[in-house]
Formats: sequence, C-alpha cells, structure tokens
Amino acid sequence: IRRPPRSTPLYSSAASDVYKRQFYDMPEINDLRSFIDVLEENGQLATISQEVSINHEIADITASLARSDGGAAFFNNVKETKMPIFAGGVSSHKRTALALECEPESIIDVMGEALESSNGIPTQLTTEADWHENCLTGDDVDLGVLPIPKHSRGDGGSFITGAVSVTKDPVSGRGNLSYNRMLVLDKNILGFNVNEWRDVGTFMKSRPDPEAPFPVALAMGLDPAIMIAAGVRTPVDELLIAGAIRNEGIKVCNGKTVDIDIPAHSEIVIEGHIRPAERAPEGPLAEFHGYHGEMWDSPTLEVSAISFRNDPIYQTIIPGWYEHIYIGNILPREPLLRKHIRHIDPNADVIIPPYGNGFMAVIQIDRDNPGTPKNLAMAAMSAHINIRNVVVVDRDVNMHESSEVLWAITNRVQWERDVFQIGEAQGHEMDPTADKRGISTKVGIDATYKRERREYGERVAYPSIDLSSLLKG
Repeated sequence: IRRPPRSTPLYSSAASDVYKRQFYDMPEINDLRSFIDVLEENGQLATISQEVSINHEIADITASLARSDGGAAFFNNVKETKMPIFAGGVSSHKRTALALECEPESIIDVMGEALESSNGIPTQLTTEADWHENCLTGDDVDLGVLPIPKHSRGDGGSFITGAVSVTKDPVSGRGNLSYNRMLVLDKNILGFNVNEWRDVGTFMKSRPDPEAPFPVALAMGLDPAIMIAAGVRTPVDELLIAGAIRNEGIKVCNGKTVDIDIPAHSEIVIEGHIRPAERAPEGPLAEFHGYHGEMWDSPTLEVSAISFRNDPIYQTIIPGWYEHIYIGNILPREPLLRKHIRHIDPNADVIIPPYGNGFMAVIQIDRDNPGTPKNLAMAAMSAHINIRNVVVVDRDVNMHESSEVLWAITNRVQWERDVFQIGEAQGHEMDPTADKRGISTKVGIDATYKRERREYGERVAYPSIDLSSLLKG
C-alpha cells in the first residue's frame, strides 16, 4: 500500500488558496491507502508489528494512541487474520486536518464550505471498482472472513463499527450515508441498529410495505472525506459533501446484488437486505456518551455478497472513543454552531471538545459586554440539541486544552453570578443526565475575566522553548 515518498510533507506545505491546499508533487487523497500514506509521511501513523488480537487489544492500543496523540494505528500482524487493520484515522485535529488537506485552524472553514448545499459535487458513475477483485455470494458468504473486533469489554459481541451504510430513498432516489452499529449474529446475519428518526428508518417506513426487505450496502476502508460526510445529517446525498471536500465527484459503482451506488475505492463492501420484520436482540456497545448502550430489539440484515480488494485493509472505529466523537459529534456540528453564535458576535470562535462527548461547547471571545457570554451560551444551546454545557472563555485561554478551560472555570467563575441553568430543556435521548425523552438541564458558564470586579493584570505566561538543542549530549 506504499507509494514513493513525496518531497514535501503535506502538513508543512504552502497554501494555494484560502482554506485548502493542493500539491503539485503529490496525488490527492482519494482512498484509504493514499490517506495512510499521508499520515505516515506526516508522523501521524503508528505501525504495530507485534502480534495482537481482535479481541480488545486492537481497541486498547488505538485508544491509548489517541490518548497520547500517538497517531492512527495500522496493525499488520493480527492473530486471527491475514488482513491488516486500520483505526483512529480521524481522531484528532492534526489527523482531521490531514484528511481535509488543510491547516488545523481551518477545519471549521473547510467543513462549513463543504456543508453548503450549493457547493455539493455530484458523484461519478463507473462500471469498475477496486472491490470487484474478489466476491463471495450464495453459500460462500461468511462474515468470518473479516476480522470484526470485539472492542470494549462490555460489548455484547463482535460489532462492525467502521462501515458506512449506503442506502437509497425509494421515493426520491436520493442516496444516503450513515453509521449504524452491527452485531454479528451468524455467518450471514447482522443485527442492524437504526434509530427511527434516521434517514434509513425513514426510507424503510416510506415504502408501501415498510416490513419488506430493504437493500443496503456497507462500505468499509474509505477515503476519510466519505467517512466525515457520513457523520453529517443533511437532506442531500452525503456523497455530494464528500465531493465538495475533495473538490471532485466521488466515483461510485452499482452493487452486485443491490441497486445502490457504492464508493468505487472501498476496500470491502458488504451487500444485503435489512429485514424490519425479523428482529433480534442487539447490543450492548460502547457509545459516544462513554457508557455502554442498551440492548435493542433491532432489525436483522441478511448478507447477499461480500466483496473486497486484493490484500484488503479492514477499518474499524473504536466505539465510545475519540474518532467516534469526532466524526459523529464534532465535524458536522462545529460549523453550524459557529454560524449560530456569530450572529451575536462575528468574531467569536467555538469548538466541541472530544472530552465532552458532544454535549459540551467552548466559546472564545474578546469580552466587551458583561452580558455577551450568557447570550452566546444560550445561542450555542439552541444551535444543536446535543449541546448541554457551554463554557465561554477569553482569548488568553487555549480553548483546545482541557486544563486551560478548567483553569478559567476555577479562577474566573463566581458560581452564584457566572453560572446559569435552563431546566427541563430538550436534549439527546442518550444523554446520561437526561430522562428517556432527552429532557435535562442545560448549563452556561461565563469563565471570562471580569475586570470590573477585580483587576489582576495579565496571566503569568512562559514562552515555549525548543529544548532539542539544549538537551543534546
């Protein structure tokens, strides 16, 4: 999967337009393999050659790498399979920037541009696909050929978590990408978890016979632009968003056993039909909120084909961990959140930090009016249903560092004056603090410096020093 090294690392190259950067000496990212090359050349790939197991070890190591900013994980010596396994590709600002071909500070700008429906780029239909190289159908279908991990020790079995579900609206013909957890139940059967409000559930219900089998393709091992787009909830085909990220249409090819357009550069494709009328217990699985989700009586998916490239790479997302949160809660929502709050303060910046599981937002401002922080916090709470806790800080606080945010809360918040609550507010049904309908209390914290109360001057600051030359010898 290696290409000849490029002369200039992506992460340090000069910009050629406002947000994104193109490079004359390197091919663009268009599949998982080219993305892995970019990660490796920019010091963001950890190749694990020691033998590991798909039972917990893959997840443990990937989580540890994310915790220490050690890069994405590429396992090339997996006990149960000859397939290498890749994980953690979009689990930090650095790797997300590499995936989007931009600087870390431009991530929200690039995503904001891509999410504008007018910027969507249609797919390119082709008759040839990388995953055509091998195909199992009929009695040969066996999910056991894939190294499907057991991630967390509280999970109910082996789950497919890194696949993008590709479906089509039977009424309009619009394509859709989504993430659905899938538990292996048999050699050709998966438990397919689907929320009733997601597009897949809506598509199934819109048919004359909602209980009839519904076609689906599971694409695995993808260009990260497609992975990122699949985390967006939008009324357009998410492949158009992936096209906008790449500035060209994503190549797709019709399935072998289902009439669905599937990304042509996928490593692995599973085709089949969801059976709404044939259900089975599915779960639990580590969820984005940091607990194990409940058991669900979910529809089952009967697999009709498994196709894959020669020497395929299996890709997984560690559930309940950084990549899960980045793709599902941060990248699709930060642009919306910033757009919302900039109606109040055109210069405000905002992030949804991964340690907040998507329930928290941090806003950074140049404070000029004592009431502005509270107004911004309320705007953030209404921008997306998940946002429950909002902290507003000054420019001298690094909002990307949790220790800095905690410092501001500790040293700049007088609890009875600077914290407000909105009780009985609508939130997410899976919020651990909410009831089963998502009703909870939202909290705003004004952690800005109130000079009008007491003047302390400037923060103590020591500049960062490059110690490499000082520590030699």
